[in-house]
Amino acid sequence: MSKAWSTLKKGHAYEGIAAQHLIKHHYRLVEKNYRCRAGEIDLIALDERNNLVFVEVRYRASAEFGGALASVTATKQRRLRRAAQFYLLTHSQYRQHYCRFDVIGISHGGRAQNTPTIDWIRAAFN
Repeated sequence: MSKAWSTLKKGHAYEGIAAQHLIKHHYRLVEKNYRCRAGEIDLIALDERNNLVFVEVRYRASAEFGGALASVTATKQRRLRRAAQFYLLTHSQYRQHYCRFDVIGISHGGRAQNTPTIDWIRAAFN
């Protein structure tokens, strides 16, 4: 199995953990792994107030170098904004919704390997 394939599988696994976390908090998933020419959005959901939430999921094995949340750079934020704009252009049913960008960081820093730490920043950037 190639390294790229195992990285992709690992990414999908952590996105699944993040999706379950959102569902546990009464969010309704709209899309997983939305891809377009402008970029990719890991998860798109509706929150309890019917706001459209674009979610970036990041995993880091430890909190060194800022951890998962710090890895969402300005460049990544620009790509996410462009992908979200494209999503709204192609999904007219959500054009009037309030939208925001959340980041869910998952790590195993200092805890048992089978219990990930989930950090969720709502409205992480605009």
